[in-house]
Amino acid sequence: MLSARSVFQEIVDSDDAYRLFCSIAASGESQGGWENGRIAALLPASLRELAPKVARHGADEDKHGRIFNALLRKRGLTPTDVPAETDYTMLLERCGIGLAHDKLRRDEPLAVVDVITYLAHSRVTEQRAADQMEMLKTFFGDHPEVGRAIRMISQDEDNHLAYCHEELLRLARAGHGRTIQRILHECALAEVGIYRDVSLAVMAHMGRILRWPAAKSRVLAAAIWGVYAYERAVGWRRMVTLRMPERRNALGGPATSAPEFA
Repeated sequence: MLSARSVFQEIVDSDDAYRLFCSIAASGESQGGWENGRIAALLPASLRELAPKVARHGADEDKHGRIFNALLRKRGLTPTDVPAETDYTMLLERCGIGLAHDKLRRDEPLAVVDVITYLAHSRVTEQRAADQMEMLKTFFGDHPEVGRAIRMISQDEDNHLAYCHEELLRLARAGHGRTIQRILHECALAEVGIYRDVSLAVMAHMGRILRWPAAKSRVLAAAIWGVYAYERAVGWRRMVTLRMPERRNALGGPATSAPEFA
């Protein structure tokens, strides 16, 4: 039976497909680590109290990149080049979502609206990450090779999402509510399209690697388009609501180190 579980199992069972999957994941996490590190360094004076949490966010993303690379090394594999059409983080930036890398490379303090943009972008993308990791944890949380990594990353993504909710609500109480909602809506509607395109690209590469029959590839592509149709119609709303999380001050402590996957 064709399912998310069976597709991911095929990927895990194939060295070439697994290599591409982990390489894409590691690249995206490393980019997120760099972005958060720069944002922490460029926060305006009025929001400097956020610096330790933003830095912790970046340290977690760097850790996730190291975890995916460690999973490759455990199998005797090395990272491969990430096809441009599968680079979720960079495609979002090219669509004007989040903070441009050109801005982050300058040594100029960010404005408050830049920090709101960062947090709103993170609220949307961390929702996606948390949802994906929850699915993988359900199917593969006990897997002997990848289960430990999935559980650790899933917990971190839940913390990141809680942090975004809490900080955006704090900024809304400070009078930025309309700006936050506008940017959240823009990010969410753009993200669902980028996620569709990246999903189609990843599945096309996996189909070639795993030699899927054309009918199977068409069914998977149709499923991706079905998810997009739902998200474009109503599903995007889950990415823009804000509520105080049960996990308060989720990024208030030091980042945990990446474990060894020997």
